Amino acid sequence: MQTETFDYVIIGAGSAGAVLASRLTEDPDCRVLLLEAGPMDYSLWIHMPSAFDKPMGSKRYNWGYATEPEPSMDNRRMDCPRGHVLGGSSSINGMAYVRGNALDYEGWADDFGLEAWRYDKVLPYFRRAEDFDQGSNAYHGSDGPLHVTTGSMRNPLYRAFVDAGVAAGYPETEDMNGYQQEGFGPMFMTTRNGVRWSTANAYLRPIMRRPNLTLRTRALTETLSFDGDRATGVRYRYRNETREARTDQEVLLCAGAINSPQILMRSGIGPAAALQGHGIDVQQDLPGVGENLQDHLEVYVQYACREPITLFSALKPWNQARIGIQWLTTRGGLGATNHFESGGFIRSEAGVPYPNLQYHFMPIALSYDGSVSADCHGFQAHVGPMRPESRGRVTLESSDPTAAPWIVFNYMATERDRREMRDAVRLTREVIEQSPMDRFRDRPLSPGPEVQSDADIDAWVRAHGESAYHPSGTCRMGTAGDPAAVVDGDGRVHGVAGLRVIDASIMPRITTGNLNAPTIMIAEKLADRVRGRETESDPQPWYAAADWQDRQR
Repeated sequence: MQTETFDYVIIGAGSAGAVLASRLTEDPDCRVLLLEAGPMDYSLWIHMPSAFDKPMGSKRYNWGYATEPEPSMDNRRMDCPRGHVLGGSSSINGMAYVRGNALDYEGWADDFGLEAWRYDKVLPYFRRAEDFDQGSNAYHGSDGPLHVTTGSMRNPLYRAFVDAGVAAGYPETEDMNGYQQEGFGPMFMTTRNGVRWSTANAYLRPIMRRPNLTLRTRALTETLSFDGDRATGVRYRYRNETREARTDQEVLLCAGAINSPQILMRSGIGPAAALQGHGIDVQQDLPGVGENLQDHLEVYVQYACREPITLFSALKPWNQARIGIQWLTTRGGLGATNHFESGGFIRSEAGVPYPNLQYHFMPIALSYDGSVSADCHGFQAHVGPMRPESRGRVTLESSDPTAAPWIVFNYMATERDRREMRDAVRLTREVIEQSPMDRFRDRPLSPGPEVQSDADIDAWVRAHGESAYHPSGTCRMGTAGDPAAVVDGDGRVHGVAGLRVIDASIMPRITTGNLNAPTIMIAEKLADRVRGRETESDPQPWYAAADWQDRQR
Protein backbone atom coordinates (compact mmCIF):
# COMPACT_ATOMS: atom_id res chain seq x y z
CA MET A 1 0.00 0.00 0.00
CA GLN A 2 1.33 3.42 -0.98
CA THR A 3 1.91 5.59 2.10
CA GLU A 4 2.70 9.30 2.32
CA THR A 5 3.20 11.59 5.30
CA PHE A 6 1.86 15.10 5.83
CA ASP A 7 1.46 17.47 8.76
CA TYR A 8 -2.31 17.58 8.32
CA VAL A 9 -4.79 15.49 6.38
CA ILE A 10 -8.10 17.26 5.68
CA ILE A 11 -11.07 15.10 4.69
CA GLY A 12 -13.52 17.04 2.55
CA ALA A 13 -12.82 20.07 0.33
CA GLY A 14 -16.13 21.76 1.10
CA SER A 15 -17.30 24.79 3.03
CA ALA A 16 -14.94 24.02 5.94
CA GLY A 17 -12.15 21.94 4.44
CA ALA A 18 -11.28 24.49 1.76
CA VAL A 19 -10.94 27.19 4.42
CA LEU A 20 -8.62 25.04 6.52
CA ALA A 21 -6.46 24.12 3.53
CA SER A 22 -6.03 27.78 2.67
CA ARG A 23 -5.25 28.96 6.18
CA LEU A 24 -2.92 26.11 7.20
CA THR A 25 -0.83 26.33 4.03
CA GLU A 26 -0.14 30.00 4.72
CA ASP A 27 2.75 28.50 6.69
CA PRO A 28 5.13 27.30 3.93
CA ASP A 29 6.53 24.61 6.23
CA CYS A 30 3.11 23.04 6.83
CA ARG A 31 2.39 20.12 4.49
CA VAL A 32 -1.32 19.53 3.87
CA LEU A 33 -3.19 16.79 2.02
CA LEU A 34 -6.76 17.72 1.05
CA LEU A 35 -8.99 14.80 0.08
CA GLU A 36 -12.27 15.28 -1.81
CA ALA A 37 -14.48 12.35 -2.76
CA GLY A 38 -16.09 14.21 -5.65
CA PRO A 39 -14.68 15.60 -8.91
CA MET A 40 -13.43 19.06 -9.81
CA ASP A 41 -16.04 21.81 -10.15
CA TYR A 42 -15.58 22.53 -13.85
CA SER A 43 -19.27 22.55 -14.82
CA LEU A 44 -20.72 25.88 -15.97
CA TRP A 45 -23.95 24.91 -14.18
CA ILE A 46 -22.07 25.14 -10.88
CA HIS A 47 -20.74 28.61 -11.54
CA MET A 48 -23.91 30.16 -13.00
CA PRO A 49 -25.87 31.27 -9.92
CA SER A 50 -29.38 30.97 -11.32
CA ALA A 51 -28.71 27.37 -12.41
CA PHE A 52 -28.13 26.01 -8.91
CA ASP A 53 -30.90 23.45 -9.31
CA LYS A 54 -28.75 21.69 -11.96
CA PRO A 55 -25.75 20.68 -9.79
CA MET A 56 -28.08 20.07 -6.84
CA GLY A 57 -30.02 17.60 -8.99
CA SER A 58 -26.92 16.01 -10.50
CA LYS A 59 -25.73 12.54 -9.52
CA ARG A 60 -22.22 13.65 -10.42
CA TYR A 61 -22.00 16.57 -7.97
CA ASN A 62 -24.45 15.48 -5.28
CA TRP A 63 -24.23 12.45 -2.98
CA GLY A 64 -27.97 12.14 -3.59
CA TYR A 65 -28.94 10.94 -0.14
CA ALA A 66 -32.54 10.42 0.94
CA THR A 67 -34.06 9.90 4.34
CA GLU A 68 -35.85 6.88 5.65
CA PRO A 69 -39.64 7.34 5.78
CA GLU A 70 -40.20 10.42 7.93
CA PRO A 71 -42.75 9.47 10.63
CA SER A 72 -44.39 12.88 10.96
CA MET A 73 -44.28 13.73 7.24
CA ASP A 74 -46.68 11.09 5.85
CA ASN A 75 -43.75 8.65 5.81
CA ARG A 76 -42.22 10.46 2.85
CA ARG A 77 -38.63 9.73 1.91
CA MET A 78 -37.16 13.21 1.63
CA ASP A 79 -34.16 14.44 -0.34
CA CYS A 80 -30.94 15.22 1.49
CA PRO A 81 -28.54 16.60 -1.12
CA ARG A 82 -24.89 16.96 -0.12
CA GLY A 83 -22.07 18.34 -2.22
CA HIS A 84 -19.90 15.71 -3.89
CA VAL A 85 -17.51 18.07 -5.68
CA LEU A 86 -14.71 20.53 -5.01
CA GLY A 87 -16.28 23.16 -2.79
CA GLY A 88 -18.68 20.64 -1.30
CA SER A 89 -22.17 21.93 -0.65
CA SER A 90 -20.99 25.51 -1.28
CA SER A 91 -20.80 24.45 -4.94
CA ILE A 92 -24.41 23.25 -5.15
CA ASN A 93 -26.27 25.36 -2.57
CA GLY A 94 -28.56 28.37 -3.03
CA MET A 95 -25.72 30.79 -2.18
CA ALA A 96 -27.63 32.66 0.54
CA TYR A 97 -25.23 34.42 2.91
CA VAL A 98 -26.84 34.48 6.36
CA ARG A 99 -24.78 34.46 9.55
CA GLY A 100 -27.39 33.64 12.15
CA ASN A 101 -28.44 35.69 15.14
CA ALA A 102 -26.04 36.91 17.84
CA LEU A 103 -28.17 35.08 20.40
CA ASP A 104 -27.50 31.76 18.64
CA TYR A 105 -23.87 32.01 19.69
CA GLU A 106 -24.69 33.40 23.12
CA GLY A 107 -26.89 30.32 23.53
CA TRP A 108 -24.03 28.02 22.59
CA ALA A 109 -22.06 29.54 25.48
CA ASP A 110 -24.87 29.69 28.03
CA ASP A 111 -26.49 26.32 27.34
CA PHE A 112 -23.50 24.17 26.39
CA GLY A 113 -20.61 25.74 28.30
CA LEU A 114 -18.89 26.92 25.10
CA GLU A 115 -17.58 30.32 26.23
CA ALA A 116 -15.21 30.62 23.27
CA TRP A 117 -18.21 30.71 20.91
CA ARG A 118 -19.92 33.84 22.20
CA TYR A 119 -20.91 36.38 19.57
CA ASP A 120 -18.03 38.75 20.30
CA LYS A 121 -15.63 35.85 19.70
CA VAL A 122 -17.11 34.67 16.40
CA LEU A 123 -17.76 38.08 14.81
CA PRO A 124 -14.04 38.64 14.02
CA TYR A 125 -14.04 35.43 11.97
CA PHE A 126 -17.13 36.39 10.00
CA ARG A 127 -15.34 39.66 9.19
CA ARG A 128 -12.04 37.93 8.36
CA ALA A 129 -13.70 35.66 5.81
CA GLU A 130 -15.73 38.36 4.09
CA ASP A 131 -15.30 40.64 1.11
CA PHE A 132 -18.56 42.60 1.37
CA ASP A 133 -19.67 44.59 -1.67
CA GLN A 134 -20.82 47.46 0.58
CA GLY A 135 -17.41 47.74 2.25
CA SER A 136 -16.19 47.15 5.78
CA ASN A 137 -17.80 48.36 8.98
CA ALA A 138 -18.15 47.16 12.56
CA TYR A 139 -19.91 43.99 11.38
CA HIS A 140 -18.45 43.35 7.92
CA GLY A 141 -15.06 42.78 6.33
CA SER A 142 -13.93 43.80 2.86
CA ASP A 143 -10.62 42.05 2.30
CA GLY A 144 -11.47 38.39 2.95
CA PRO A 145 -11.67 35.62 0.35
CA LEU A 146 -15.47 35.20 0.40
CA HIS A 147 -17.21 37.80 -1.74
CA VAL A 148 -20.71 38.72 -0.58
CA THR A 149 -23.09 40.51 -2.95
CA THR A 150 -26.20 42.48 -2.02
CA GLY A 151 -29.34 41.55 -3.95
CA SER A 152 -30.19 44.29 -6.45
CA MET A 153 -33.97 43.82 -6.05
CA ARG A 154 -34.66 45.15 -9.56
CA ASN A 155 -37.87 43.16 -9.86
CA PRO A 156 -40.57 45.22 -8.06
CA LEU A 157 -41.89 42.11 -6.33
CA TYR A 158 -38.83 42.02 -4.06
CA ARG A 159 -39.47 45.51 -2.74
CA ALA A 160 -43.21 44.91 -2.49
CA PHE A 161 -42.59 41.92 -0.24
CA VAL A 162 -40.41 44.00 2.10
CA ASP A 163 -42.98 46.81 2.12
CA ALA A 164 -45.73 44.29 2.86
CA GLY A 165 -43.79 43.05 5.89
CA VAL A 166 -43.46 46.62 7.14
CA ALA A 167 -47.16 47.27 6.48
CA ALA A 168 -47.94 44.21 8.60
CA GLY A 169 -46.12 45.83 11.52
CA TYR A 170 -42.65 44.31 11.30
CA PRO A 171 -39.43 46.33 11.19
CA GLU A 172 -37.35 46.88 8.09
CA THR A 173 -33.68 45.98 8.27
CA GLU A 174 -30.98 46.96 5.80
CA ASP A 175 -28.57 44.29 7.02
CA MET A 176 -29.79 41.01 8.48
CA ASN A 177 -26.13 40.08 9.08
CA GLY A 178 -25.31 43.23 11.02
CA TYR A 179 -26.82 44.89 14.06
CA GLN A 180 -30.41 43.88 13.34
CA GLN A 181 -31.43 40.53 11.94
CA GLU A 182 -35.13 40.94 12.77
CA GLY A 183 -37.30 42.40 10.04
CA PHE A 184 -37.65 42.44 6.25
CA GLY A 185 -34.98 43.58 3.82
CA PRO A 186 -32.46 42.64 1.13
CA MET A 187 -30.70 39.30 1.15
CA PHE A 188 -27.07 38.65 0.37
CA MET A 189 -25.45 35.99 -1.77
CA THR A 190 -22.02 34.38 -2.14
CA THR A 191 -21.37 35.51 -5.70
CA ARG A 192 -18.70 37.66 -7.32
CA ASN A 193 -19.18 39.47 -10.61
CA GLY A 194 -22.09 37.19 -11.46
CA VAL A 195 -20.30 33.91 -10.59
CA ARG A 196 -20.96 31.54 -7.67
CA TRP A 197 -18.30 32.25 -5.06
CA SER A 198 -17.99 28.81 -3.50
CA THR A 199 -15.20 28.04 -1.07
CA ALA A 200 -13.46 26.38 -4.04
CA ASN A 201 -13.36 29.72 -5.84
CA ALA A 202 -12.80 31.81 -2.72
CA TYR A 203 -10.23 29.76 -0.83
CA LEU A 204 -8.74 27.07 -3.09
CA ARG A 205 -8.21 28.52 -6.56
CA PRO A 206 -5.85 31.25 -5.30
CA ILE A 207 -3.63 28.66 -3.57
CA MET A 208 -3.63 25.72 -6.01
CA ARG A 209 0.06 26.21 -6.78
CA ARG A 210 1.29 26.29 -3.22
CA PRO A 211 3.93 23.54 -3.09
CA ASN A 212 2.87 22.53 0.41
CA LEU A 213 -0.72 21.71 -0.66
CA THR A 214 -1.61 18.36 -2.20
CA LEU A 215 -5.20 18.19 -3.49
CA ARG A 216 -6.72 14.88 -4.55
CA THR A 217 -10.22 14.74 -5.97
CA ARG A 218 -12.19 11.51 -6.47
CA ALA A 219 -10.48 10.28 -3.31
CA LEU A 220 -12.95 8.38 -1.11
CA THR A 221 -12.06 8.16 2.56
CA GLU A 222 -12.53 4.62 3.87
CA THR A 223 -11.43 4.77 7.51
CA LEU A 224 -9.18 6.64 9.90
CA SER A 225 -6.00 4.95 11.17
CA PHE A 226 -4.95 4.83 14.82
CA ASP A 227 -2.03 4.07 17.07
CA GLY A 228 -3.61 3.42 20.45
CA ASP A 229 -5.87 6.36 21.23
CA ARG A 230 -4.26 8.63 18.64
CA ALA A 231 -5.41 9.16 15.05
CA THR A 232 -2.41 8.74 12.79
CA GLY A 233 -3.83 9.02 9.31
CA VAL A 234 -6.43 8.13 6.72
CA ARG A 235 -6.99 5.16 4.47
CA TYR A 236 -8.62 6.19 1.17
CA ARG A 237 -9.41 4.97 -2.34
CA TYR A 238 -7.73 6.85 -5.17
CA ARG A 239 -7.25 5.76 -8.78
CA ASN A 240 -8.61 2.27 -8.08
CA GLU A 241 -6.19 1.54 -5.26
CA THR A 242 -6.17 1.91 -1.50
CA ARG A 243 -3.66 4.40 -0.17
CA GLU A 244 -2.69 5.59 3.28
CA ALA A 245 -1.83 9.10 4.32
CA ARG A 246 -0.12 9.47 7.67
CA THR A 247 -0.04 12.66 9.67
CA ASP A 248 2.59 14.15 11.95
CA GLN A 249 0.02 16.49 13.50
CA GLU A 250 -3.72 15.94 13.10
CA VAL A 251 -6.50 14.58 10.95
CA LEU A 252 -9.16 17.23 10.29
CA LEU A 253 -12.53 15.74 9.40
CA CYS A 254 -14.62 18.21 7.38
CA ALA A 255 -17.06 15.93 5.57
CA GLY A 256 -20.26 17.59 6.79
CA ALA A 257 -23.14 16.73 9.08
CA ILE A 258 -23.98 13.51 7.22
CA ASN A 259 -20.59 12.15 6.17
CA SER A 260 -18.47 13.16 9.18
CA PRO A 261 -20.37 10.94 11.65
CA GLN A 262 -20.47 8.20 9.01
CA ILE A 263 -16.67 8.25 8.68
CA LEU A 264 -16.22 8.32 12.46
CA MET A 265 -18.49 5.31 12.89
CA ARG A 266 -16.80 3.36 10.10
CA SER A 267 -13.55 4.01 11.95
CA GLY A 268 -14.83 2.72 15.29
CA ILE A 269 -15.82 6.01 16.94
CA GLY A 270 -19.46 6.16 17.95
CA PRO A 271 -22.13 4.24 19.88
CA ALA A 272 -20.44 0.95 20.78
CA ALA A 273 -23.46 -1.33 20.35
CA ALA A 274 -24.29 0.06 16.91
CA LEU A 275 -20.69 -0.32 15.73
CA GLN A 276 -20.44 -3.86 16.99
CA GLY A 277 -23.66 -4.67 15.14
CA HIS A 278 -21.77 -3.91 11.91
CA GLY A 279 -18.70 -5.89 12.95
CA ILE A 280 -16.65 -2.74 13.60
CA ASP A 281 -14.06 -2.76 16.40
CA VAL A 282 -14.77 0.02 18.88
CA GLN A 283 -12.00 2.59 19.03
CA GLN A 284 -13.91 5.05 21.22
CA ASP A 285 -17.44 4.68 22.60
CA LEU A 286 -19.08 8.05 21.91
CA PRO A 287 -22.90 7.74 22.02
CA GLY A 288 -23.42 11.21 20.56
CA VAL A 289 -21.94 10.44 17.15
CA GLY A 290 -24.75 10.69 14.60
CA GLU A 291 -27.31 11.91 17.15
CA ASN A 292 -28.74 15.43 17.54
CA LEU A 293 -29.40 15.76 13.78
CA GLN A 294 -31.17 19.06 13.05
CA ASP A 295 -32.40 20.78 9.90
CA HIS A 296 -34.70 23.58 8.80
CA LEU A 297 -37.98 22.41 7.29
CA GLU A 298 -39.71 24.96 5.07
CA VAL A 299 -42.84 25.39 2.98
CA TYR A 300 -43.49 27.51 -0.12
CA VAL A 301 -46.48 29.82 0.24
CA GLN A 302 -47.36 30.57 -3.39
CA TYR A 303 -49.66 33.07 -5.11
CA ALA A 304 -50.46 33.80 -8.73
CA CYS A 305 -49.23 37.18 -9.96
CA ARG A 306 -51.45 39.71 -11.76
CA GLU A 307 -48.62 41.13 -13.86
CA PRO A 308 -46.31 39.17 -16.20
CA ILE A 309 -43.16 40.29 -14.39
CA THR A 310 -42.12 37.05 -12.69
CA LEU A 311 -39.47 34.56 -13.74
CA PHE A 312 -42.11 32.32 -15.30
CA SER A 313 -41.25 33.63 -18.78
CA ALA A 314 -37.58 32.89 -18.14
CA LEU A 315 -38.40 29.18 -18.05
CA LYS A 316 -39.25 29.10 -21.76
CA PRO A 317 -36.44 27.31 -23.63
CA TRP A 318 -35.73 30.25 -25.93
CA ASN A 319 -35.52 32.63 -22.97
CA GLN A 320 -33.28 30.24 -21.06
CA ALA A 321 -30.95 30.17 -24.06
CA ARG A 322 -30.91 33.98 -24.16
CA ILE A 323 -30.21 34.20 -20.41
CA GLY A 324 -27.43 31.65 -20.74
CA ILE A 325 -25.77 33.49 -23.63
CA GLN A 326 -25.97 36.78 -21.76
CA TRP A 327 -24.39 35.24 -18.70
CA LEU A 328 -21.65 33.51 -20.72
CA THR A 329 -20.73 36.73 -22.50
CA THR A 330 -21.21 39.32 -19.75
CA ARG A 331 -21.66 37.45 -16.44
CA GLY A 332 -24.78 39.56 -16.07
CA GLY A 333 -28.54 39.34 -16.37
CA LEU A 334 -30.89 36.86 -14.74
CA GLY A 335 -28.22 34.16 -14.79
CA ALA A 336 -26.07 36.12 -12.32
CA THR A 337 -28.39 35.91 -9.30
CA ASN A 338 -29.77 33.16 -7.09
CA HIS A 339 -33.13 35.01 -7.14
CA PHE A 340 -33.28 35.11 -3.33
CA GLU A 341 -32.92 38.89 -3.21
CA SER A 342 -35.24 39.81 -0.35
CA GLY A 343 -36.38 38.04 2.76
CA GLY A 344 -36.80 38.45 6.45
CA PHE A 345 -36.77 37.15 9.99
CA ILE A 346 -39.68 37.45 12.41
CA ARG A 347 -40.87 36.08 15.74
CA SER A 348 -43.92 33.84 15.63
CA GLU A 349 -45.38 34.84 18.99
CA ALA A 350 -44.85 36.95 22.09
CA GLY A 351 -42.31 35.47 24.47
CA VAL A 352 -39.87 34.43 21.72
CA PRO A 353 -36.77 36.58 22.34
CA TYR A 354 -35.40 36.61 18.79
CA PRO A 355 -36.58 35.55 15.32
CA ASN A 356 -37.67 31.95 14.92
CA LEU A 357 -39.09 32.17 11.38
CA GLN A 358 -37.12 32.94 8.20
CA TYR A 359 -38.31 34.12 4.78
CA HIS A 360 -36.73 33.80 1.37
CA PHE A 361 -38.78 35.51 -1.33
CA MET A 362 -38.71 34.44 -5.00
CA PRO A 363 -40.56 36.05 -7.94
CA ILE A 364 -41.70 32.67 -9.29
CA ALA A 365 -43.75 29.68 -8.11
CA LEU A 366 -41.05 27.03 -8.36
CA SER A 367 -39.73 24.08 -6.39
CA TYR A 368 -36.10 23.83 -5.28
CA ASP A 369 -35.48 21.08 -7.82
CA GLY A 370 -36.48 23.45 -10.64
CA SER A 371 -39.94 22.00 -11.24
CA VAL A 372 -42.68 24.56 -11.82
CA SER A 373 -45.46 24.48 -9.24
CA ALA A 374 -48.03 26.34 -11.36
CA ASP A 375 -48.55 27.00 -15.05
CA CYS A 376 -48.77 30.76 -14.60
CA HIS A 377 -46.92 33.80 -13.37
CA GLY A 378 -46.53 33.55 -9.62
CA PHE A 379 -44.37 34.27 -6.60
CA GLN A 380 -43.57 32.51 -3.36
CA ALA A 381 -42.27 33.02 0.14
CA HIS A 382 -40.21 30.20 1.59
CA VAL A 383 -40.87 30.11 5.34
CA GLY A 384 -40.03 27.78 8.19
CA PRO A 385 -39.05 27.51 11.87
CA MET A 386 -35.42 28.18 12.73
CA ARG A 387 -34.83 26.31 15.99
CA PRO A 388 -36.83 23.08 15.83
CA GLU A 389 -37.19 20.87 18.87
CA SER A 390 -37.25 17.74 16.73
CA ARG A 391 -34.04 15.72 16.57
CA GLY A 392 -33.03 13.00 14.14
CA ARG A 393 -30.01 10.80 13.65
CA VAL A 394 -27.50 9.49 11.15
CA THR A 395 -26.13 5.98 11.45
CA LEU A 396 -24.58 3.25 9.32
CA GLU A 397 -26.46 1.02 6.94
CA SER A 398 -23.20 -0.83 6.35
CA SER A 399 -19.47 -0.58 7.03
CA ASP A 400 -18.97 -0.40 3.24
CA PRO A 401 -17.47 3.04 2.43
CA THR A 402 -19.60 3.25 -0.73
CA ALA A 403 -22.90 2.65 1.11
CA ALA A 404 -25.21 5.55 1.84
CA PRO A 405 -25.91 6.27 5.51
CA TRP A 406 -29.25 5.77 7.27
CA ILE A 407 -30.85 9.19 7.88
CA VAL A 408 -33.99 10.32 9.69
CA PHE A 409 -34.53 13.99 10.52
CA ASN A 410 -37.75 13.34 12.47
CA TYR A 411 -39.28 16.58 11.18
CA MET A 412 -42.36 18.01 12.91
CA ALA A 413 -42.16 15.47 15.72
CA THR A 414 -43.15 17.90 18.50
CA GLU A 415 -46.25 19.99 19.04
CA ARG A 416 -44.19 23.17 19.27
CA ASP A 417 -42.64 22.53 15.86
CA ARG A 418 -46.08 21.96 14.38
CA ARG A 419 -47.47 25.10 16.04
CA GLU A 420 -44.60 27.24 14.74
CA MET A 421 -45.20 25.98 11.22
CA ARG A 422 -48.93 26.74 11.47
CA ASP A 423 -48.02 30.23 12.67
CA ALA A 424 -45.58 30.54 9.76
CA VAL A 425 -48.29 29.78 7.18
CA ARG A 426 -50.84 32.15 8.75
CA LEU A 427 -48.39 35.00 9.27
CA THR A 428 -47.13 34.67 5.69
CA ARG A 429 -50.64 34.88 4.31
CA GLU A 430 -51.16 38.00 6.41
CA VAL A 431 -48.01 39.64 5.03
CA ILE A 432 -48.88 38.87 1.42
CA GLU A 433 -52.42 40.21 1.94
CA GLN A 434 -51.04 43.68 2.82
CA SER A 435 -51.66 46.61 0.48
CA PRO A 436 -48.12 46.82 -1.04
CA MET A 437 -48.84 43.45 -2.67
CA ASP A 438 -52.32 44.43 -3.96
CA ARG A 439 -50.99 45.34 -7.40
CA PHE A 440 -49.39 41.91 -7.83
CA ARG A 441 -51.36 39.47 -5.70
CA ASP A 442 -53.84 37.17 -7.44
CA ARG A 443 -55.33 33.93 -6.18
CA PRO A 444 -53.48 31.72 -3.69
CA LEU A 445 -51.90 28.71 -5.35
CA SER A 446 -50.55 26.71 -2.42
CA PRO A 447 -51.85 26.29 0.16
CA GLY A 448 -55.28 26.84 -1.33
CA PRO A 449 -57.95 28.92 0.43
CA GLU A 450 -59.57 25.76 1.75
CA VAL A 451 -56.54 25.11 4.00
CA GLN A 452 -57.55 26.96 7.18
CA SER A 453 -57.78 24.83 10.33
CA ASP A 454 -54.85 23.53 12.36
CA ALA A 455 -55.53 20.05 10.99
CA ASP A 456 -55.68 21.38 7.41
CA ILE A 457 -52.35 23.17 7.74
CA ASP A 458 -50.69 20.22 9.46
CA ALA A 459 -51.79 17.92 6.63
CA TRP A 460 -50.59 20.39 3.98
CA VAL A 461 -47.18 20.72 5.69
CA ARG A 462 -46.82 16.93 5.91
CA ALA A 463 -47.49 16.67 2.19
CA HIS A 464 -45.54 19.69 0.95
CA GLY A 465 -42.82 20.55 3.47
CA GLU A 466 -39.26 20.33 2.16
CA SER A 467 -35.81 20.45 3.67
CA ALA A 468 -33.96 23.75 3.42
CA TYR A 469 -30.82 21.55 3.21
CA HIS A 470 -29.24 22.66 6.49
CA PRO A 471 -28.25 19.41 8.27
CA SER A 472 -26.19 20.00 11.39
CA GLY A 473 -25.41 18.90 14.93
CA THR A 474 -24.38 15.24 14.53
CA CYS A 475 -20.93 15.60 16.16
CA ARG A 476 -21.86 18.37 18.51
CA MET A 477 -19.52 20.40 20.66
CA GLY A 478 -19.67 20.17 24.45
CA THR A 479 -17.61 19.93 27.58
CA ALA A 480 -15.80 16.78 28.65
CA GLY A 481 -18.53 16.03 31.21
CA ASP A 482 -21.30 16.17 28.59
CA PRO A 483 -22.17 12.56 27.69
CA ALA A 484 -23.80 13.59 24.38
CA ALA A 485 -20.88 15.71 23.17
CA VAL A 486 -18.54 14.38 20.49
CA VAL A 487 -15.97 17.19 20.34
CA ASP A 488 -14.78 19.95 22.62
CA GLY A 489 -14.92 23.67 21.87
CA ASP A 490 -11.84 23.36 19.64
CA GLY A 491 -13.31 20.53 17.57
CA ARG A 492 -11.12 17.85 19.20
CA VAL A 493 -12.82 14.47 19.44
CA HIS A 494 -13.28 13.44 23.05
CA GLY A 495 -10.98 10.58 24.00
CA VAL A 496 -9.04 10.59 20.72
CA ALA A 497 -5.82 12.52 20.18
CA GLY A 498 -4.86 14.01 16.82
CA LEU A 499 -8.40 14.19 15.46
CA ARG A 500 -10.78 17.12 15.04
CA VAL A 501 -14.15 17.52 13.40
CA ILE A 502 -14.62 20.95 11.81
CA ASP A 503 -17.89 21.52 9.95
CA ALA A 504 -21.62 22.09 10.61
CA SER A 505 -21.85 18.77 12.44
CA ILE A 506 -20.24 20.33 15.54
CA MET A 507 -22.99 22.93 16.00
CA PRO A 508 -24.68 22.11 19.31
CA ARG A 509 -27.83 23.86 18.12
CA ILE A 510 -28.70 24.98 14.61
CA THR A 511 -28.34 28.68 13.86
CA THR A 512 -31.07 31.07 12.77
CA GLY A 513 -30.75 31.05 8.99
CA ASN A 514 -28.74 29.37 6.24
CA LEU A 515 -25.66 27.45 7.38
CA ASN A 516 -22.95 28.13 4.81
CA ALA A 517 -21.68 31.37 6.36
CA PRO A 518 -21.59 29.95 9.93
CA THR A 519 -19.75 26.85 8.66
CA ILE A 520 -17.10 29.02 7.01
CA MET A 521 -16.81 31.01 10.24
CA ILE A 522 -16.36 27.79 12.24
CA ALA A 523 -13.52 26.75 9.93
CA GLU A 524 -11.85 30.17 10.11
CA LYS A 525 -12.01 30.13 13.91
CA LEU A 526 -10.77 26.58 14.33
CA ALA A 527 -8.00 27.09 11.78
CA ASP A 528 -6.60 29.53 14.30
CA ARG A 529 -7.00 27.02 17.12
CA VAL A 530 -5.22 24.32 15.10
CA ARG A 531 -2.35 26.78 14.68
CA GLY A 532 -2.42 27.74 18.36
CA ARG A 533 -3.67 31.24 17.64
CA GLU A 534 -6.48 33.33 19.05
CA THR A 535 -8.12 36.46 17.69
CA GLU A 536 -9.21 39.21 20.05
CA SER A 537 -12.93 39.42 20.73
CA ASP A 538 -14.90 42.21 19.08
CA PRO A 539 -17.86 43.28 21.25
CA GLN A 540 -20.62 44.82 19.14
CA PRO A 541 -24.25 45.44 20.10
CA TRP A 542 -27.15 43.52 18.62
CA TYR A 543 -30.83 44.27 18.26
CA ALA A 544 -33.44 42.87 20.62
CA ALA A 545 -37.10 43.85 20.39
CA ALA A 546 -37.81 45.91 23.51
CA ASP A 547 -41.22 44.34 24.11
CA TRP A 548 -40.60 40.77 22.96
CA GLN A 549 -42.02 39.30 26.16
CA ASP A 550 -45.47 40.79 25.47
CA ARG A 551 -45.71 41.41 21.72
CA GLN A 552 -45.21 39.30 18.61
CA ARG A 553 -44.32 42.43 16.60
